[in-house]
Amino acid sequence: MENRDQHEHPTDGLYGQFRDVLYDAAGRRVWDRGWVRNTIVGDCRRLLAGFVRGAPTLTEGVFGLAVGAGLPAWDTSGPPQPSPNQASLVDAHPHLVPRAQLQLEFINPTNGTISPQPTGTLQLKASLGPGIPAWPDGFHATSTLREFGLVARLNNVQVLINYRTHPAIAKDPASTLERTIWLVF
Repeated sequence: MENRDQHEHPTDGLYGQFRDVLYDAAGRRVWDRGWVRNTIVGDCRRLLAGFVRGAPTLTEGVFGLAVGAGLPAWDTSGPPQPSPNQASLVDAHPHLVPRAQLQLEFINPTNGTISPQPTGTLQLKASLGPGIPAWPDGFHATSTLREFGLVARLNNVQVLINYRTHPAIAKDPASTLERTIWLVF
């Protein structure tokens, strides 16, 4: 039998975390949930391996942040713990915040400041302003958010690389949700 302690485990330190802050129509902070861990899923490891190898089939890294309604049942039972095997959001019709609307920066691990040079921490920021997502719609009865994930393309197929369920966020049409995600490699 193999002894785990005799081998390197380079992904043991790989993790994600996020922070949500909600603002009302006047720009006043309604709440700040603080930093919470999220789950790096299996396809992130495949994506990283492709980048390191220089695989010619890779087309792009993160191309958006998908936000979904999850399941209303989670409001009473609590959202399920995300699985590292998660392949997509539970919401079959999530809203996608495209990469062009995300702010991506490297973070200096010693002091948490933005770094002009690549580091082992990538910060992604998204602002879901008034009316975003444009729910209710034909697929969503409310504008409540309960899950999110970062999506990338691997071999021209959309894959989920990071996922989290969370307590319901009843996002009214005038509020702004600022979501900050750190991927630590």
